[in-house]
Amino acid sequence: MSDEVTTWLARTALPLSGLTAGVSRADLQPLKSILDGVRIVGLGEATHGTSEFFQLKHRLLEFLVEEMGFSVLAMEASASAGPAVDAYVCQGVGDAAGVLAGLGFWTWRTHEVLGMIEWMREYNRGRPEGKKVHFAGIDPQQCGGSLAVVGSFLRTVAPDREAGLLSPLRVLAKAYPGSQPDPQRRLVQHAEELLTFVCGRSPGAALQHARILVRAADLVTRARQHADPEQTVFAARDRYMAEAVKERLNDPSTKIALWAHNGHITKSRHGGAVPAMGQHLHTRYGDAYYALGLLLSSGSFRARRMWPGPWSRPRADAPATNRIGPARPDTVEARLAAAGPGNHLVDLRSAANAPTAVREWLNGRHRMRSFGAMVPRWTYRFHLSPVSLAEEYDGLAYVAMSTGSQPLPTS
Repeated sequence: MSDEVTTWLARTALPLSGLTAGVSRADLQPLKSILDGVRIVGLGEATHGTSEFFQLKHRLLEFLVEEMGFSVLAMEASASAGPAVDAYVCQGVGDAAGVLAGLGFWTWRTHEVLGMIEWMREYNRGRPEGKKVHFAGIDPQQCGGSLAVVGSFLRTVAPDREAGLLSPLRVLAKAYPGSQPDPQRRLVQHAEELLTFVCGRSPGAALQHARILVRAADLVTRARQHADPEQTVFAARDRYMAEAVKERLNDPSTKIALWAHNGHITKSRHGGAVPAMGQHLHTRYGDAYYALGLLLSSGSFRARRMWPGPWSRPRADAPATNRIGPARPDTVEARLAAAGPGNHLVDLRSAANAPTAVREWLNGRHRMRSFGAMVPRWTYRFHLSPVSLAEEYDGLAYVAMSTGSQPLPTS
């Protein structure tokens, strides 16, 4: 490792005095100048099951809202169920655990995310509407809520059409992206027929949810593999999530904290092939989009373990604790650990005037850890993703020790 690079990282790093919300924010104050002019902060994560990532993102959200005027938390979670979470945090409708479960992702049904949702509710209590922080889901999948809203609308305005318009789409409530590839896109045609019917009859929630159903149908019927990576279900999902974020930014005063995996918030192509959500946002908003990747050194995280083979998804196990040792010496994580063993942030935009060795390292090709909601049994420890830091991230947050997120009871 170049001493010059390690020295620059150590000098540039912002040590974190803590990861949990509620502690002094003196260590975060430099973010005010770093994020000056930024409207979207992508808060990434190298795993979907690290307690410390969730705690840090909660802490950063409080800082962004209370001290920098951010007004929306957009999350890699069901767009259909997002309005129920927003109704809870803004008006107290329902209960926190119930609306969290409605998001449909086991990854977010944790004590850490529940605490964040409850903080949002407490922050909003007694505040005027224009001063509240809102919640938005941006992922078209898990769209049972949209089916319910549109169904209620149809029963009111055209009960004789409900069965014919909705019955073909009921499968979307549970079908996952890429599960029913169909070159003829029949589900999409049904969803578009529904959207055409709703359009002009409802300018409100029913129209919004009908659009979600079109996106969900597109994801379900797209192939997971294609000669053109931009035609895959993965590329379409990131594009739709970026569009959902953009829709929130029509109000020029809106500033968004964006919660998603590192692979989604990166400003480049995930894995070198699929245009990521962050790439779409960076192309549209330039430096007003800031991608903060969250990395871990060692410890454990929660994820489902897959059996090898084409049957991997149906046979994926229940979420389990997966252990990992210290990162390999040639990884980004090892470089950050050498610069400072404790939890810290590094602003990569400040490298514009850094020594040549630093800029060459940032523009070079490296590897770092990346785990999704499911990991391959036995071999997950060796999984590394290629990365060019200068292309993909504006900043990095390094967590020295990872522990598994704390799941909520399933009853």
